[in-house]
Amino acid sequence: VQLQASGGGSVQTGGSLRLSCAFSGRAFINWTMAWFRQAPGKEREFVANIYWSRGNPYYADSVKGRFTISRDNPKNMLYLQMNGLKPEDTAVYYCAARHHAAASTEYNYWGQGTLVTVSS
Repeated sequence: VQLQASGGGSVQTGGSLRLSCAFSGRAFINWTMAWFRQAPGKEREFVANIYWSRGNPYYADSVKGRFTISRDNPKNMLYLQMNGLKPEDTAVYYCAARHHAAASTEYNYWGQGTLVTVSS
């Protein structure tokens, strides 16, 4: 499995960005996908995930109502629409994948990360 994240950039507070993650190497539909982020000097944290079946998304409280995770299975693409960005959203964002039949809930495939910078 290979993941390629893109779409990061610099925006002002209140702005929007859409991150994309291209998935390759396996049948995308069988994988639960997620976005994580890591701010400078902080541990990596969960942002959102979307399951392989039915596509029900889950969000961290810090982004609920502002971010939307989605997937396009025919295109093997994962997205994160980020609206109402705040300076505290500044981080490197990573997409991650976990096979739906895996015994562990750990995500075992990761993209290279894309930097999002929000200025006040």
